[in-house]
Amino acid sequence: MNKFARKNFKIFFKSKGEPMLWLTGGGLVISLLMIILLMLLVLKNGLGNYWPEKIVYIKLKNGGSIMGEITKTDYYKLPDDKLNGLNDEDKKRLIENNGKEKRFLVRVGNFELSNKHFEWVSLHEISEQSYPAEAMVLERLEWGRFYGFPKEFLAEGKPIAKDLKGILENYAKYHDEMRKLWRKKVSIEKGEIGKLNHKIEKERLKLKEAKFELDNARLSKDSKKINEAEERYKKISLEFEEFNKLSKEEYERLIGQIDKLKSQYEKYGIKFLTADGKEKEVKLYEIVRGYTANTLNFGNKMGIYFSRWFEFLTDEPREANSEGGVFPAIFGTVVMTVLMSLFVVPFGVVAAIYMKEYAKSGKMISILRIAINNLAGVPSIVYGVFGLGFFAYTLGATIDQLFYSAKLPNPTFGTGGILWSSLTLALLTLPVVIVATEEAINAVPNSLREGSYACGATKWQTVRYIVLPRAMPGIMTGFILAMSRGAGEVAPLMLVGAVKLAPEMPVDSIYPFVHLERSFMHLGFHIYDLGFQSQNSDAAIPMVYTTTLLLISIVILLNVVAIYIRNKLRKKFIGSVF
Repeated sequence: MNKFARKNFKIFFKSKGEPMLWLTGGGLVISLLMIILLMLLVLKNGLGNYWPEKIVYIKLKNGGSIMGEITKTDYYKLPDDKLNGLNDEDKKRLIENNGKEKRFLVRVGNFELSNKHFEWVSLHEISEQSYPAEAMVLERLEWGRFYGFPKEFLAEGKPIAKDLKGILENYAKYHDEMRKLWRKKVSIEKGEIGKLNHKIEKERLKLKEAKFELDNARLSKDSKKINEAEERYKKISLEFEEFNKLSKEEYERLIGQIDKLKSQYEKYGIKFLTADGKEKEVKLYEIVRGYTANTLNFGNKMGIYFSRWFEFLTDEPREANSEGGVFPAIFGTVVMTVLMSLFVVPFGVVAAIYMKEYAKSGKMISILRIAINNLAGVPSIVYGVFGLGFFAYTLGATIDQLFYSAKLPNPTFGTGGILWSSLTLALLTLPVVIVATEEAINAVPNSLREGSYACGATKWQTVRYIVLPRAMPGIMTGFILAMSRGAGEVAPLMLVGAVKLAPEMPVDSIYPFVHLERSFMHLGFHIYDLGFQSQNSDAAIPMVYTTTLLLISIVILLNVVAIYIRNKLRKKFIGSVF
């Protein structure tokens, strides 16, 4: 390329800018394509997770047999040491497939009997494959899924039906009733016994506080204080003894109810024969869902599919989070996001208003803006370490010393909880709200401010009645961005409150109803736990996609609500543009 051509190219590049237009347009297309492909992958694996599959019965050439659902099929390079044992048909198939063998990942279940949930089976290992109509799959409270052939329906250990039709009829007749009795037992354990234990703990702490007061009075050597403290301690001790006696009677009554319910819901069960010839009795109350998979029509499959989705959205997790529902995680995610928003939006908006409307431009404000912008680039795990060190171990420990000394050494606020998690994420998302609010305030025309001042309004009146209403759509944009960022964060929550399984939710029916000190479950942490901490990784992978789809849906739903509010505000103040 000569000098003249290079000069023309530079002029063309600078004046037209078409190459940069192509690059930016291409980058946008690639980014959108990646997002679309990612969403399609999540949708495909997330929505298809709960579709019921057929049960395959496989006889192996080594004399064994397995039964379960085929969850995955792929090809692999067969090792050389296994080639010699193949027959001519298998060798011919390998040659046609370029030396690669087909294999199936079968969900075999029956973990308490086989000590495995999944098993790989290669095509050359199979001698016979069928789909028996009587094969049944059970989703259980414990031990995962069970696959077997129903042999007897038992009532108090005695068989009352041995044919498949009779077994299924009795199952349909008694299953719902047994499940209701079991749920009633769980309700008593978590509800009435839980509240009773809470009252006992409250009275115990009251007695402990009275003992602390007595000890402090004795140290002061003030006879009047000592007498008052002794009287109070004796009174509370008598009240505690009386309460303890009544509580013991109430506890025994509730245990009696539970034992009675157990004797009722443990009456019925089904004896199964597994693929490898073992017998196993499964009680009806243990069965969450049971069906003969190979006889289902499309309507039956749709019923099971939506039933599983309903369970996923409304029930608690089981089997180390790899089965059951994620309702506690949904609840924890939404509550934490709402609390975070309540903290970050007021502080972010106030900070932005001060910097734009009240503070004089200078080095301090410039340094402050640089610091705020730099905060947005700090790794989120650093916020988690700060939240743990400052909020939990410093501020929380001080609160425990001042207000919850009777509970020590067991921490109340001096450990991870939903309050500290919300504050930590509020710090993380604060720069987003401040920057968005500043831009929104900048978009308000100065002529409106000047008109307000001309009418005799003060600075605060101008900000309150002129600037803020017209900047509100932009402020809502910052709120939306902060909410989206906070809802998907995981790393800080691992340190300041999110747990694998929370026995109690942060909001319940026990006074004061909102418990900010409690740990909580979070969908983002739930995904991490399933993907990297699960003992049954093959069963966890589909749940990872399903939970990811749910988290994305919740974030989108929260954003849609916020965008709707923003648009309503924008229509109200059509003159404000952001």
